[in-house]
Parts: sequence; structure tokens; C-alpha cells
Amino acid sequence: MDSILVFPCGSEIGLEIARAFEGIKHVQLIGGSSVEDHGKFVFQKYIDNIPNVNAPDFLEAITTLIHEYDIDYIFPAHDDVVVTLAKVQHKLSCRIIASPSHTAILSRSKVMTYKFFKSIIRVPTVYSEEDLHDEILYPLFLKPDIGQGSKGTYRVNNREEATFYLAKDPTLMILEYLPGDEYTVDCFSDTNGTLQFSGARQRKRISNGISVNTRPVDDPEIKIIANKINDQIFFRGTWFFQLKRNRNNKLTLLEISPRIAGSMALYRMQGVNLPLLSYYCQKGIPAEILQNSFYVEMDRALNNRYLIDISYDHVYIDFDDCVIINNRINELVIKFLFQCLNEGKRIYLLTRHRGNIYDTLADYRIEQIFDQIIHIKDRKEKKSDYIRHQRAIFIDDSHLERRDVAMTLSIPVFSVDSLECLVNGITVNRDRQVTKKT
Repeated sequence: MDSILVFPCGSEIGLEIARAFEGIKHVQLIGGSSVEDHGKFVFQKYIDNIPNVNAPDFLEAITTLIHEYDIDYIFPAHDDVVVTLAKVQHKLSCRIIASPSHTAILSRSKVMTYKFFKSIIRVPTVYSEEDLHDEILYPLFLKPDIGQGSKGTYRVNNREEATFYLAKDPTLMILEYLPGDEYTVDCFSDTNGTLQFSGARQRKRISNGISVNTRPVDDPEIKIIANKINDQIFFRGTWFFQLKRNRNNKLTLLEISPRIAGSMALYRMQGVNLPLLSYYCQKGIPAEILQNSFYVEMDRALNNRYLIDISYDHVYIDFDDCVIINNRINELVIKFLFQCLNEGKRIYLLTRHRGNIYDTLADYRIEQIFDQIIHIKDRKEKKSDYIRHQRAIFIDDSHLERRDVAMTLSIPVFSVDSLECLVNGITVNRDRQVTKKT
């Protein structure tokens, strides 16, 4: 089994890598971070307090971690990490899932990128501060040479605004403003650098520099640009570039990056798992790309994950309005129950169902899930009288039933809506050290 360190694991890139490897055999992901982030809630194995990639002790620390955790690969999940690890690949005993260092260095700098491709593909017009005194068509766009997302960028509508922001940061690039549609083009090049896949997607809605709504676009001109870029730079594995239309509707290069993009999940839904392909590429495993042709549009929002510190071996659960709601199986409950079966927990159906519970379970084809079925027919009896284990939890839609069990037995009780923390949670000790996924 290969161990892959994803660093930093809490970035949108790291989280997409985690989703892309869900259910993949013979691979163990380890999340690593320099600061406390969402990766702590996602990765079953998590290492915190790794020095920042720009810290002087980063190389020594990462070398130690590679030996301590027997890491076979590192999957960089930030542009700076891609560059740094690519530079020191020869000093590490594991492999970096990324393109070579010269590709990473060129791609990281927009100044270098624009100069390199100026005569090959359309790049933004770059102005100097002296040009601001001439008759320039505003607005203009100011952005850092090295950066990501929309951090540190400004649209300026006149010379006064431009002078103001340049006084704060004289290193900002002064570029023509591109008002048209924006695209990200997800690409994959094999071990030999041959472009095997390019898929464009329109960035329809953007929040904090992240594409939160995106859809596929089939544009022959974009494919030509992808091939031109790949012909000039050697890529190994997944990479992407971004384009935007200028005032004349011409496609113009924004940036190139030899890493995973967080919204590559769009093409993963069509069967093109780019993070996994990058891993196979580093292992030298040929992989055929099989892309489905159905339409898919992706919209992203905040998602909840949880750390919980309970430990249990037995699950007591109600039936009506819990396992079954409005004559339909509650899919979240069923997911949780099968999760319990995978983890060897025992499941007890504790119900006041009107009618023959065995016939009802058979009708819904779920009679085999439960280790024991307890059918309470006397309305005066309490469910707490039937719970025989201390290391147990109780799930019921009734507040009165939950209150009785909680007060009588002092075990955790859950309503249906709070099951989310059991399905999307990671169990931790009281000192917040991760132990295992629930």
C-alpha cells in the first residue's frame, strides 16, 4: 500500500484530492498542514504543525516525516509547495506528484509566463507605471506577479485609483482589464509529456477566487491553446490554465499552474479522475481516459464536517419517522447503519411500530440490517428499559423518548437531523488527537 502525504490538506486542492481517492484500493492518504484547517475534519490520518513551506526548517521537518510515516509520495496542494518540493525532489526519499521544477518555476511567475508565451498565444497587455500618464483605456487590472485566486488584486477605474494601490504595493503588475467570460482548462499529460486530456469549463460564479459554479465548454480554440502550451512546457500529470476574453472577445491567458484545481471534480463526475491519473503517472502505470458525455454542472457551497469524542459499540434506533420517513427509506440513516456494519457495531431496532414490523421490513428489503428487533407493543413501557449496553447510542425522532433515555441511562441520544455528525464525523480523544473515522 502506498502512503501519500497531501500537503497542505485543508486547501480546496487538498480536499479535492481526498474526494478523488475515496474508495481507491492500496492507497492511504495522510493529511498534513502547517495551520489548523478543515483537513483535520476530513483525513483519517492527520499531521499538524508541519513548518510552513517557506520556513528554514521545512526541508528537515518534511524529511523526518517521510521516514517516520513511511511516506511514498507527496501530493502538493498549494502553488508554493509545488515549487519548493519540485526543487528539492532529488533530496527526498519519496516522489513528488508534480511536474519538474523548471515547469513549476516558470508557471509560478506571471511575468515569466507572459514573456515566455507572448509570441505564441495571446497574453494580457502589460503596462508600466509611466504608461499611466498616457491615454490608457480604463479600467485596468492590478495583480501580484506571484499569487493565487483573487488575493491582492484590484480593478482600477482611473489613474488616481491605480496610483493609490501601487503606492501600497509597487510590485503589482499593471494589466489590461479583461471583462469577458473566464475559463479554466483542466489538462493531463502522461509520463512522456504528451497531452492526453484537456477539458474547458466556464467559471460562471466565483467567490474568493474559487469557482463555485462551473460547467463544461467545448471550444476548439481552447483545445488549440492547450496543445500550444503543452508543446512549449514539459508537464507530467495534471495541470491547468485559465483564460479570459478581452474587450474584443479574444481568449487571453491568465495563468498556468502544474497542480490540481479544486473544481476539477466537474470532470471527475464524467469519469476523468485527474488526481488519480497524476498518481498513476508517477507510478508509471498507463491509464486509459474514459469520459462520459452527459452534461454536468457543478455548484459548490460550504459543507459540514465534524469532530466528535464519543465511542460506542451498540446502536439502538427507532423505525417510524426515523428509518422510514413519509413511506420512504431515509437514505442518511441507511448510510449510517451500513457504516456501523462495516465497523462491527451491533444494531438494534427499537420500535413501537403499528402492525407487523417483520412484514414492513421485508417490504422495504432491509430486514437483514438489524442484529435484534425489539417490538414494543405496550405503550406504557419505556424504551430505556430495553437498552442493555452502556457503550451505546440511541436514535429516535421523539423528544420524549430521547429525554427518557438520556436521563435514565446517560448515553448520547440523537434526533434524525443530528445523524450528520455521525456520518460526516471523525472520532477524536478529549485532547483532540484524531484516532479513527466514525
